[in-house]
Amino acid sequence: MMKEVLTTDHISMEFGGLRAVSNLHMQVFPDEIVGLIGPNGAGKTTVFNMITGVYTPVEGQIYFNDQNITGLNPAQIAKLGIARTFQNIRLFNSMTVLENVMISKHLRRKTNIIDAVLGLPRYNRERHEHYQECMALLKKVQLDDVAHEMATSLPYGKQRRLEIVRALATEPALLLLDEPAAGMNPNESLELMEFITRIKNEFNLTILMIEHHMEVIMGICKRIYVLDYGINIAEGNPREIQTDQRVIEAYLGVDMDA
Repeated sequence: MMKEVLTTDHISMEFGGLRAVSNLHMQVFPDEIVGLIGPNGAGKTTVFNMITGVYTPVEGQIYFNDQNITGLNPAQIAKLGIARTFQNIRLFNSMTVLENVMISKHLRRKTNIIDAVLGLPRYNRERHEHYQECMALLKKVQLDDVAHEMATSLPYGKQRRLEIVRALATEPALLLLDEPAAGMNPNESLELMEFITRIKNEFNLTILMIEHHMEVIMGICKRIYVLDYGINIAEGNPREIQTDQRVIEAYLGVDMDA
């Protein structure tokens, strides 16, 4: 049986006595694209924040490739191979496209600040290698032609793509995408679906994604978890989720039998 990449073992999170996520047990297996959906305020981003070390669950444990990562900080978790994007684009506005990607490479640096200050050959060599790797990465995703332009000068769709590329530069095994299609028109959403599928295959990724665009989720996800008020109310393939009465009621607020 295939071993899971990620397990949230009955995790819960509270804020001031309010339970945002309750007893969530979720598994993600290698080479999957798994969706995490639910109405606004369902606790989806809170789940991402627990997985990436922003929050520590008040109950339960989180395992990544059999290692308990509960309580580790975001930098430690990123070094283990988990990267994420955010619902609101968080590019470095005063930097170029290339600089945005290169800054992620600092996570994989072997040299240190002393090497940089002294201008040691090993620092210069590593910096050159990272430059070449980032340019190659941008070329793979068709952004090399804008490498030296300011990140904020890019069209919205390309800014979204750049944020994903910046996450890829950390060399993850598991990529968490938080509403990557937010603000996109139908054509951009279609291009994004193709892009996500392609990078999963090219970079040997496992992907967990939050998304409100149902055509995106249903189009590329193998399995889907549904949260409502922090509780997992359904799990299954796209067809099962589309016909699940609990899911329909959570989104529409009606009893379909009534």
